[in-house]
Amino acid sequence: MKSILFSAEAGAGFDARLETALNLARATSGHVTALVNMAMTANIVMDPLGSSYVVSEVIDRARDERDTQAKAVETRLAREDVAYDVVCTEGDLVTSLADAARFADVVVVSGGSEIAGDLALTARTPVLMIADDAPLSFPLAKACIGWDGGEEAAFALRCALPILTLCDSVEMVTITEKTGGFPATDALRYLSRHGIHAELEELARRGSTEETLEVAVAKSGAQLLVMGAYGKSRMREFLFGGVTAYFLGKEGDLALLMAH
Repeated sequence: MKSILFSAEAGAGFDARLETALNLARATSGHVTALVNMAMTANIVMDPLGSSYVVSEVIDRARDERDTQAKAVETRLAREDVAYDVVCTEGDLVTSLADAARFADVVVVSGGSEIAGDLALTARTPVLMIADDAPLSFPLAKACIGWDGGEEAAFALRCALPILTLCDSVEMVTITEKTGGFPATDALRYLSRHGIHAELEELARRGSTEETLEVAVAKSGAQLLVMGAYGKSRMREFLFGGVTAYFLGKEGDLALLMAH
């Protein structure tokens, strides 16, 4: 992955995002882009009659804070041995990241399932979500691929190739409940052409699909789960649950690489 974008907002998870982006860039001889955003909605004031307006002084203060953060990020990146640039934006964070991701190979985020889920649907770039205090180092000891034979899973697998080649071992986990789609053997054959010789774990569902997958990933000791995002509609996942919503809502050190 030659172009690595990460959300450089100050606060929880910043150090983990920065370290992960730098580690990935070093492993792939890549370039890091740090995006520092100023959310406009946070600066909209409502009056008692329900009207909304923006106070120029508030905007100026917020812009100064963003610019200060951008300078701090640039100072820190300048000490590293990685090519980089810093981008300042204004607006909705997900939209800003999605726009910047048009020419990125991966977007590194943390600190909230809502941002990662929205971004996975908005961007056409894989999203790497990490825990606030669990940066990734490369090569990874192990990665798991959650395989259901769907278009999203196939797309996520292809997007993940540069990272999967940096893993000591890869395991593909499939739950034998869904008919149709692309066979796991085809996916394994595709990976082998790229020098990735993954093991296949076929499991009968015990409880829900997401719970069965979670147990398998935990048992494998994987640091990363590669999966398609929102194989069914997001509204249906919100109402009835689903694999994507389940893993986005989990706490722990497991990183997710998602694509839709």
